[in-house]
Amino acid sequence: MAVAERRAETTWNGDLMSGNGVLSFGSSDLLKETPVTWAARTEAPGGKTSPEELLAAAHASCYAMAFSATLGRRGTPPERLHVEAVCSLDRVEGGMKVTKMDLTVRGRVPGLDQAGFEEAARAAEQGCPISNALRGNVEISVSATLEQ
Repeated sequence: MAVAERRAETTWNGDLMSGNGVLSFGSSDLLKETPVTWAARTEAPGGKTSPEELLAAAHASCYAMAFSATLGRRGTPPERLHVEAVCSLDRVEGGMKVTKMDLTVRGRVPGLDQAGFEEAARAAEQGCPISNALRGNVEISVSATLEQ
């Protein structure tokens, strides 16, 4: 049995190029009728979101939790972690594909040096559930900088 299930839904109107949709988070109700369009996905967001932005948000938050847990297990809990995830959608043979996710993390961790921070960052990526869902299908990179 699953530890948790979360829900989201989208209603789409019209064709791909000129149509539009609304996305709602069913579990938390934090997003309600948030607009999505093809143009927001492939051109400028214009106040709308995209699956790739939502995937980047999921990965950034999941990785931050995984990294915090990794550091805590090693006896060096973080004071602060800031994670940015950049999700790349590219044209490939046969259509469109999410090809890459770049994770950039900056953090304050007392008692840890840059080399230790980088090693822990790599280990955390290996234990991140979203990374593991993407692994083998999406290139994942991690850049880690320890702040003083």
